Amino acid sequence: MSVRELVVLGTASQVPTRHRNHNGYLLRWDGEGFLFDPGEGTQRQMLRAGVAAHDINRICVTHFHGDHSLGLAGVIQRINLDKVPHPVSAHYPRSGQRFFDRLRYATAYRETVALLEAPVDTDGPLVRTPGYTLEARRLSHPVEAYGYRIVEPDGRRMLPDRLAAHGVKGPDVGRLQREGSLNGVALEDVSEVRRGQRFAFVMDTRLCDGVYALAEGCDMLVIESTFLDEDESLAVEFGHLTAGQAAGVAREAGVRHLVLTHFSQRYTDPAEFERQARAAGYEGDVTVARDLDRIQLPKRRA
Repeated sequence: MSVRELVVLGTASQVPTRHRNHNGYLLRWDGEGFLFDPGEGTQRQMLRAGVAAHDINRICVTHFHGDHSLGLAGVIQRINLDKVPHPVSAHYPRSGQRFFDRLRYATAYRETVALLEAPVDTDGPLVRTPGYTLEARRLSHPVEAYGYRIVEPDGRRMLPDRLAAHGVKGPDVGRLQREGSLNGVALEDVSEVRRGQRFAFVMDTRLCDGVYALAEGCDMLVIESTFLDEDESLAVEFGHLTAGQAAGVAREAGVRHLVLTHFSQRYTDPAEFERQARAAGYEGDVTVARDLDRIQLPKRRA
């Protein structure tokens, strides 16, 4: 049975708090796991959330500020300590190669796992598999940063009334799906396009073209909202988004489920982030993320 859910490991921004760990997010996508932005303390948060090193297939780092990457050293060593039986790929800005190297070899340990380095230096697809395409887009932050997007290929939904009208039933339905036509009946005659699911992960950035490209048509958008709207000048200065800006992106992009995260420690009322998201006109589902949340991706569109 396929599982698609986001496991939130940490939701703080630059400074962790009593209730919020540094960043960390594990996306379960069927049989694969994508670990995004493992900040300091990610290993312990994985333990608390029931996430094992074996669950990680890809590590995706948006940029090399500490709250998004200092946990890499421990996670990589844990992958090797546990002798994860499959290769693990690491995606990160190529301009930060020196930081990745330092974190990968921060201390002595025995390498037992193939860690495949796949640095990012351009917009577009990074990986294509039968189940998804992983894409990247450049963001706007004081250091080079990329957001990530996972797109499932479109499929087809069989329509029972049309199948019946064409006399297609039983094993012939499967044959028609595999072969594309059967006894003069085309697959398009008895089915319709079922759009694949889309997920995007957008961290530290100002508003820019990359943010909108990543969010377009997503079923779930995980996006930073470091500041509230009254502090928009600080957001622009330091390369971040406000809750209203993040929600405005989601509204314009047709996002179904908006997950706000990466909160400044200056704020004490998490509910205000949702209030400002609603004030920006976003009408879909909103989650103001908390550490150890488990958030299911929405069901496919009807």
